[in-house]
Amino acid sequence: MLPHQSAHRGIALDTAKKIILFRCHRQSLLPFNSKPRSCTAGPTKFFHTGLAGLQLLLYRSIPFCKRALMIVLANRAEIIVMTSVNLAIVGLGRGFMLTLPALRDNPAVRLRAAFSLRTEPREHFAKQFDAIACDSFESLLALDEIDAVYIATPHEIHAEQTIAAVRAGKHVLVEKPMAIGLKDCMAMEAAAQEAGKIIIVGPSHGFDAPIQKAAELVASGEFGAFRMITTFNFTDFMYRPRRPEELDTSRGGGVVYSQAAHQIDLVRRIAGLPVSSIRATAANWDPKRPSEGAYSALMTFEGGAWATMTYSGYAHYDVDELVGWISELGFDKDPQAYGAARRRLANMSPEDEIAAKVSRTYGPGSESDSPPRAPHHEHFGYLLVSCDKADLKVTPTEITVYGNSERQVIDIPPPRLPRVEVIDEFVGAITGEITPVHNGRWGVDTMACCEALLESSRTGEEISPGAIINNLSF
Repeated sequence: MLPHQSAHRGIALDTAKKIILFRCHRQSLLPFNSKPRSCTAGPTKFFHTGLAGLQLLLYRSIPFCKRALMIVLANRAEIIVMTSVNLAIVGLGRGFMLTLPALRDNPAVRLRAAFSLRTEPREHFAKQFDAIACDSFESLLALDEIDAVYIATPHEIHAEQTIAAVRAGKHVLVEKPMAIGLKDCMAMEAAAQEAGKIIIVGPSHGFDAPIQKAAELVASGEFGAFRMITTFNFTDFMYRPRRPEELDTSRGGGVVYSQAAHQIDLVRRIAGLPVSSIRATAANWDPKRPSEGAYSALMTFEGGAWATMTYSGYAHYDVDELVGWISELGFDKDPQAYGAARRRLANMSPEDEIAAKVSRTYGPGSESDSPPRAPHHEHFGYLLVSCDKADLKVTPTEITVYGNSERQVIDIPPPRLPRVEVIDEFVGAITGEITPVHNGRWGVDTMACCEALLESSRTGEEISPGAIINNLSF
């Protein structure tokens, strides 16, 4: 048994008196005293047993099973063991690198194939995971054993690849932004619906554990009605090594498609309400980095609540100062490293910049073999949620509740690994364990908000994301 499995077993034993009611395809149970048998139904294998009164949660702790959960129904128990999800990777870049630890950690995921335009990383992938290195996207989709694909390619080809994948019978996890236009996002969702396949859009910071906890607190009504969100983020995004398309808005570049997608996701996740309108201004302040590098937006929700969102990627103020010098990816940050991004970029030729970008991706000699483990949750800047009875300040380590007469701190347990929430939601959606939040329709709505932000900036008018969707539906 691996160390992390041993840890999970310990947790399972500590919570042995808990019963988990698990959503699954129902199978008739055997009589109480009958012998165990097994049968299969769709993606889930069922083992029936007549053990009476058993109240044991087994989760990621059985050495020879991928995952087990216990349902106790009267005097009979049903153990459900999920079969593996055979996953293929499309694009072995930085996004895949950051998500790889969570993929490797999930006991239901089997990394079976990969396609990349670069030969070296795909061959390294094949060797590292005893998998198939595909020399074309089409050959990857032709593999019958593949259940799902993770699309981590440039934004402008998300739509084409996602539609091809679902039509080939694969579920899809696609990086944000879902695509570079709302019409493409709607076509992706329609193709998935027609094929009966799952689309999950992520990773994004809407999955982060502190955000999910904040959403849970707001939804509970404990602090009264939700009223307002104030959030802002100041980073060095525009001065990190970039490919040309990452600085071209028409190709999905700039901070609106790349960064507002994060901010809109987390705000929507906490609010839990449909977006009514957006009024915004976005601008480019450096002609050498030719795309939007900053924006401010006022988002209103049905019922009258609102959110203010601001982002700047111009590498001056660093918002991590306000969250304990924890970086966006959850690592401790050295305040003395101020200005490093601009200094590095100043000495780079265009060729050097592309080489620097490639150096941070997956392949031999990268961090993929033994990535450093972040001690904190990921985050997206300063975040304050206002309700009738309290303000909630959300950080990577805790949520501080400023109530009417007292202040309390809700600790957020440190992450086992970053982005596990993304993979758990994807796998759970495929196997029917959960109804996903960040599905294709969620991605469509977030993209509608991004387009409304840009349209409002161009026209100076208040824009309804829903109206944009409706106009494209006819």
